[in-house]
Amino acid sequence: MTVHASFLQLHQQLSRAVIGQQLLVERLLVALLADGHLLVEGAPGLAKTRAIQSLAEQLDVSFQRIQFTPDLLPADLTGSEVFNAQTSKFAFRPGPVFSHFVLADEINRAPAKVQSALLEAMAERQVSVGGKTRPLPEIFMVMATQNPLEQEGTYALPEAQLDRFLLHTWVSYPNAADELAIMRLVRGEKSTGTNKIALQLPQSSILEARKAVQKVHLAEPLEKYIVDLVQATRQAGRYDEQLGRYIRMGASPRASLALDSCSRALAWLKGRAEVLPEDIQQLAPDVLRHRLLLSYEADAEGVRVDAVIQRLLTLVALA
Repeated sequence: MTVHASFLQLHQQLSRAVIGQQLLVERLLVALLADGHLLVEGAPGLAKTRAIQSLAEQLDVSFQRIQFTPDLLPADLTGSEVFNAQTSKFAFRPGPVFSHFVLADEINRAPAKVQSALLEAMAERQVSVGGKTRPLPEIFMVMATQNPLEQEGTYALPEAQLDRFLLHTWVSYPNAADELAIMRLVRGEKSTGTNKIALQLPQSSILEARKAVQKVHLAEPLEKYIVDLVQATRQAGRYDEQLGRYIRMGASPRASLALDSCSRALAWLKGRAEVLPEDIQQLAPDVLRHRLLLSYEADAEGVRVDAVIQRLLTLVALA
């Protein structure tokens, strides 16, 4: 079986395990292939935890879930030096961040020091404890969640940390047919006592797939289209005067890099050897929504960031 066929099978099995959240499943795989991190926002009970846990179960990787709370300490993530009475020496005990897949549940409930510790791990792929720098696994992905309904007692993520996430995906409620299927799936899992799917793709397949993604062709006009889209977030007034008033700060060059890598990953997942304009357009909201800062005028008028992005997509033409 080719590595692409393996990922198609992985996609199919994930879709059966996580019903009604096709976008989340696809974005998880895109983030994995593009070697980035995913921020997921949605109400409780929408299979966010189940999605990444199901993905980890089907791969030969380790998985840790961290519940972020206001009393969490950086050492609870990174680990710490522990004194060994038998050897009279300190030994490092690694924290959950040393896993391949990390679920940072309700990341905005932890204080700034904890968020910054996770930021170093995400950005540098390493952890500094006790004067030593320790590398993280080659395959390392953080999926962080936020609950948009409850903001009391939360710590908003700073823009610098938001920018480290490759994608920011919103999940919504399933339709009636999907919810019925979810009910039957969970009932079946309870009766059999298991929900595990035996696939266990080796880590070598993930690394091979990432190399294949890098070979997906991105034509020069599409490269320019990506740059024009990101530049338009910083110079929106040139396209639309009102839009220019709505955007207080545009996206950084990381947005261009993210659109590049993610569009290649999405095209590869769909079995194509080249990127199409619709790949970029489909990914643009997830790449840009956490990188744009809207003005007070936009907030006062109830303008949502997705509406701004869709307007930009209609204004910026493909050369």
